[in-house]
Amino acid sequence: MEYIQQYIGELWYLVMEMAPWLLLGLTFAGIFKVYFPQKHIDRYLGKSNFKSALNASLLGIPMPLCSCGVIPTGISFFKNGASKGASNSFLISTPQTGVDSIFATYSMLGWPFAILRPIVAFVTGIAGGVLTNVFVKDKPEPKSTFPFANLSIDVATVKGEETCDDDSCGCHDDEKIDNRHALVRVADYAFIEMLQDIAKWLILGFLLAALISVVLPDDFFGRFQGLGMVEILVVLLASVPIYICATGSIPIAAVLLIKGVSPGAALVFLMAGPATNVATITVLGKTMGRKSLIVYLATIIGGAVFFGWLTNLLIPADFLLSKVAMLHDGAHEHEVLPKWLQWSSSVLLIGSMLLGYFLKDFFKKRRIAQSTGETFRVEGMTCSHCEANVVRNLQKIKGVKSVVADNKSNTVKISGSGYKTDKVKEIVNELGYRFIG
Repeated sequence: MEYIQQYIGELWYLVMEMAPWLLLGLTFAGIFKVYFPQKHIDRYLGKSNFKSALNASLLGIPMPLCSCGVIPTGISFFKNGASKGASNSFLISTPQTGVDSIFATYSMLGWPFAILRPIVAFVTGIAGGVLTNVFVKDKPEPKSTFPFANLSIDVATVKGEETCDDDSCGCHDDEKIDNRHALVRVADYAFIEMLQDIAKWLILGFLLAALISVVLPDDFFGRFQGLGMVEILVVLLASVPIYICATGSIPIAAVLLIKGVSPGAALVFLMAGPATNVATITVLGKTMGRKSLIVYLATIIGGAVFFGWLTNLLIPADFLLSKVAMLHDGAHEHEVLPKWLQWSSSVLLIGSMLLGYFLKDFFKKRRIAQSTGETFRVEGMTCSHCEANVVRNLQKIKGVKSVVADNKSNTVKISGSGYKTDKVKEIVNELGYRFIG
C-alpha cells in the first residue's frame, strides 16, 4: 500500500510540474500550425545541397511532431519533390524536439537541457542531410530535347491521370481556406488534434517515470559511474528500438538523472528514444532506400554518442543536476510556479485529453457518416498527421472530390468519379502505409 501511495504521489508530481509548460507549448504549436501551414514548407526542401538540409533542420526543430507523425510528413515531402538529403534532415531533427517539448524540458530538466536539445537536433539534422547528399544521390530529372522544354508543363495533367488544375475536381481541397477564427483553429489543433496525438505516449512516459522513481534504488546506476562510454552505450541500446515521443521522454530522463545516470547518457535517451524505433526503421528503409536508412541511423546513433560524451566532458554534472526539478531525497524543489497554477493546469490538461478524445472521435465519425463513396482499408496510420498526409496526397488524384481517413478503423473513404483504384494504392504504399483494398 505504501508503494502505491508513493507511486501515485510521484505520478501527480510529474503531471503538476509539466502541465503548465505543456499547455504553453501546445498553444505555441497551434500558433505555429495556423500561421505557418505545411503547404508553405515544401518550397524550401527541393535541392540536394547544404541550404536545403539547413532549411529542413530549421523547419523541423519547432514542429511538434514525434516519429509517428514525422514519418508520413517527411515521406510526403520526399514524394512531393523534397530531396533525400532535406527529407533525412527533417526526419532526424524534428522528432528530437519541438516547441511543446522545449517548454516541457525547461520545466523538468532546466534551461541547460532546454537549450541543448534543439542545438543537438539542429546539428544532427544538418549532418544527416549533408551526409545523405554525399552518399545517396537523388535520381536526376530526365533531360528533354524538346525545344520548349523550359516551359512549365504538368505531364500528369497531359496524361489526365494524377492531378489537374480545376479546383472543382478535388485536387486542391487540401488548400481550401478554413473560415473559422484563427483562435478557434489554434485551439482545435493544439488541444484536440495535437494533444490527442501525443496523449498516449505522454501518459506512458508519466507512468514509466513514476514507476522507475519508486522501484529503482537511488544508487541503481552508480555501478556505471566511471564507465562513461559504457553507460552511454547501454542507454543507447535501450533507446533505439523503443518508441517514446520527445515530450514523453522528459519525465523518464528526469528520473534517470535522479537515479544516477550521467547527463550525457540522459541526453542520449532524449535523442535516440524519440528519433528511432522499429516502425521508423522499417518504413524509411522501404520508402527512401537502404542507403538513406543507414545514413539516418548512423547520424542519430553517432550524434547521440558524440554529444552525450561531449556533454559529460564539458559540462559539470552537478551544474546540470542542480536545474532538475527533483531532489535525491524524494523531496521536490524548484517549484517556480504557484501551486494554484500547477493544479489548475493539471486539471485542464487531463480534462483536455478526455474531452478531446471524445470530440475528435465524434466529429470524425460524423464526417465519415456524411461522406459518400468507396471505403478502402489502409493499415499503418497511427495519428492525425498520418491521416492528414493520406488525405492531402489522395486529394491530388484527378476525379477525387473528398477524402476522409480514420486511423482507428484503418479506413479511407473516397468520394468522386473517374479516379483509378490502382493510383490510390500506389500513393498509399509510397507514403509508407499498406493498402489492403
